[in-house]
Amino acid sequence: MPLEFRMPRLGEGVIEATVSRWLKKEGEPVEEGEPIVEVSTDKVDTEIPAPTDGVLQKILVPEGETVPVDTVLALIAVEEGEGIAVAPQAEPAAVAEAAQVTAPQAAPAAAATPTAAPPTRWRPGRHPELGWISPLVAKLANEHGVDLHQVKGTGLRGRITKRDVLAYLEQRAKAAPAPVTEPRPAPAPAPPPEAPAAPAPLPEALTVTPPEPGVQPKPVVPLPGDELVPLTNMRKRIAEHMVYSKRVAPHATTVMEADLHRVVAHRNAHKAEFARQGVRLTFTPYFVVAAVKALQAYPVVNSSWTDQGLLMHKVINIGIAVSLGEKGLMVPVIKNAHTLSLLGIAQKVQDLAERARKGALQPDEITGSTFSVTNHGVTGSLFATPIINQPNVAILGVGAIKKRVVVLEGDVLAIRPMVYLSLSFDHRVIDGAVADMFLAKVVETLENWPKV
Repeated sequence: MPLEFRMPRLGEGVIEATVSRWLKKEGEPVEEGEPIVEVSTDKVDTEIPAPTDGVLQKILVPEGETVPVDTVLALIAVEEGEGIAVAPQAEPAAVAEAAQVTAPQAAPAAAATPTAAPPTRWRPGRHPELGWISPLVAKLANEHGVDLHQVKGTGLRGRITKRDVLAYLEQRAKAAPAPVTEPRPAPAPAPPPEAPAAPAPLPEALTVTPPEPGVQPKPVVPLPGDELVPLTNMRKRIAEHMVYSKRVAPHATTVMEADLHRVVAHRNAHKAEFARQGVRLTFTPYFVVAAVKALQAYPVVNSSWTDQGLLMHKVINIGIAVSLGEKGLMVPVIKNAHTLSLLGIAQKVQDLAERARKGALQPDEITGSTFSVTNHGVTGSLFATPIINQPNVAILGVGAIKKRVVVLEGDVLAIRPMVYLSLSFDHRVIDGAVADMFLAKVVETLENWPKV
């Protein structure tokens, strides 16, 4: 009976996912642990591996469709004869004839070696000596004339995997003598390249989704030479999330500035110490720590709006906005930030940012935030009014750190590293006075950072 291949639960709070791309076609062999489908949740693309060896018998959910977790995505045939639609294999005689035509002439001394013997036709399934042979391993062995008895298996209980066969072929190629080839005639000149096909004409007008119900924007009319670039799944999700946030939450923003000379001094004194532990100490962890202190002082900012009341979160999970360049933006989450030291937060910031840019985050690593921080100053922005990351009720924006002349107590002029901090907040939950007190607590924490 075929095995049901289901949409796995990809993390806490993830209830559905979109099938982005099938990596295998119906009738193709699959190997346990081999990625066979790519799914998307919010802004993370994840490859889902096959749970067992077999053949992809039937795809039940097409690309582009969004389904709940535990939905049956496909059927995998794990035993021979389960209605598997596979291409017919050539008979041994035909294989041998094809080998005589295509294979180079071996040296006479090699005729007595074991490799000159007619190859065995390996079949998927249980082998009395080698154990389970997957369809992919059998296919590779038959294509390249590999005696699987000579291959050392590194899989579970010594099972031979695709990687083992490829490693064996690589070693065999290095040990084989270079074939003697006859000189070939000079190749004929290549034909001139064909002219590129003309791009498909753009429609007379392109539709635009209204940002608010009942508001119909004017359609976009393409100009001469315009090119229509399809939206990526990430860009669609970002657009939906931002439009939804602006529609449901009345945004307001307050801005303050902070003197970071104590933070700069602390960072300069501890950069080498952190580096010895493999951590790059940036300014972002300092802002995260300051945000945690402010959230502990004003817990209402660490809440979520519901029609039944405010959901007050007991844990503090900080979302960190990470730019992926033109691809988009991701917000991985530092879970339980209130339990971490500056070193622990710096480790998390570095790890999450690096894996976000490599596309290696898991879906549950971008969910569950209770507050967000975006350091837009890394690209030179002085201050901004960020959009709240739902279901948070506020987001802290950090501008570029610039040395400016400031007036200290006693009308003394000094040059200090200054930064503008902005807090965008949901005015349904937070009033202006509370927002100002929260942001003032962030400033206070930064300006009074311990010297040691």
